[in-house]
Amino acid sequence: MAIRHIVTEGDEILRKKCREVTEVTDRIKMTLEDMLETMHSEFGVGIAAPQVGVMRRMFIAEPEEGRIYYMINPEILETEGSQMSCEGCLSVPGLVGDVERPERIKIKAMDLDGNEQVYEFEGFDATVMCHENDHLDGILYIDKAENIRKPEAPEEGDEE
Repeated sequence: MAIRHIVTEGDEILRKKCREVTEVTDRIKMTLEDMLETMHSEFGVGIAAPQVGVMRRMFIAEPEEGRIYYMINPEILETEGSQMSCEGCLSVPGLVGDVERPERIKIKAMDLDGNEQVYEFEGFDATVMCHENDHLDGILYIDKAENIRKPEAPEEGDEE
């Protein structure tokens, strides 16, 4: 595995629509493992292929430590409700913004073994999946966000 360079805002790659993965090959698996290592190195909860310069429809999400989802050719089947979330992005360092996302989603994708899976997510998990899925269509959270700002540093004495 290897840590890859993260593409940042301003690079046209982030604005392009990704191509489908036609077969889950060893190279695709290695790319996903590299993405996972890269995401962990930056303390992220998700990373999409275009963020490492790979124009394929796949992302990894880890909304909770140890609960990793490999999403290949994801397709959101259903959305329900609405929630506001404060989001940041490895490709837009140093900023956060408030984004309206669905409260619940149903998403279909192939897993690391090429098997089709259907997942249901809600709350923070749904936000992460929608954020990463947007990357595959060239959409960044800042395109949808309100109140884009530098994150507030915790005040001295506050617990994190």
